[in-house]
Amino acid sequence: MTEIRGWATHGPGQKLEPFSYNPGPLGSEEIEIAVEYCGLCHSDLSIINNDCAISEYPVIPGHEAIGKIVAMGEQGKGLKIGQRVGVGWNADSCMHCHGCMTGNSNLFTVALPTITGHHGCFADRVRFHWILAIPLPDTLDIASAGPLLCGGITVFSPLVTFGVKPTDRVGIVGISGLGHMGLKFANAWGCEVTAFTSHESKPDEAKGFGAHHVVSNSDSGGMQKIASSLDMLIVTVNTPLDWTELLKTLKPNGHLHVVGTVLEPMPIPAIDLTFGQKSVSGSPTCDSTTIATMLDFAARHNIVPQVEHFPMSKVNDAIEHLSAGNARCRIVLDADFGRLN
Repeated sequence: MTEIRGWATHGPGQKLEPFSYNPGPLGSEEIEIAVEYCGLCHSDLSIINNDCAISEYPVIPGHEAIGKIVAMGEQGKGLKIGQRVGVGWNADSCMHCHGCMTGNSNLFTVALPTITGHHGCFADRVRFHWILAIPLPDTLDIASAGPLLCGGITVFSPLVTFGVKPTDRVGIVGISGLGHMGLKFANAWGCEVTAFTSHESKPDEAKGFGAHHVVSNSDSGGMQKIASSLDMLIVTVNTPLDWTELLKTLKPNGHLHVVGTVLEPMPIPAIDLTFGQKSVSGSPTCDSTTIATMLDFAARHNIVPQVEHFPMSKVNDAIEHLSAGNARCRIVLDADFGRLN
């Protein structure tokens, strides 16, 4: 059995080192892909540092991978050897419970994350359930598409879930890793898009990503001017915000939707929800069908993340770059395992 080579961390905060493991026989419903590209996401940093107390070491991070199928179990369907596919946050699921059968496996504990209890995609190869393999449209830029498989679907999903219309006004809080993709998707969806940023130097950048208007989070006057104007506000940042002021930007029946990992409790004034019949919600990644829909939409509208490339052999440099807040906007690792010999 050929070993899989990757980059693993052996404890919280430790640098990644070359690591090999024997995956055992290929499962009847598994596929194996040769990784070509893999995004580096803040969720990978959380697993590396055990921020959510769910990491299992040693762990190979990486959950935004693109590669070609090199092996397929006998129960795999609709795929073929040599086909290029992507895999995102989840690598497996029970495939028989109510959540899985209704397309909501990503919301239940039966789903096996690609980097929790499972070695991820900072590797030359990775295995996962065939149903979670997402075929890539031919016109999609594969070298930049990896971040769509987690970050992209995270901001695309609310547009589908809440039935956002092209005539709606949508706000995106944060314009970096997640937010810049949210701006692109909302603009292509046909919406009037407002970007919220804490950086006064970024209005031109936000408009380049698709924003029609830009508001500073710290500008109370600017926030008041757009009061009661938005149908949906998607929060992509991980930091606490003035939730009361943000709620005031929503129309009656508006949604404040959180996709960033805000770890602190959110003080929400119930009276603002009641009298405006507003709602607060959140979501993680999404099911494979919606991811495929998102990739088709991205290919149709030429939506690709803004990325910086690092060779996978320089993964620790890439992690340091991301941790320091210097990434603009996403990082993609290019597999180069031939150089490790």
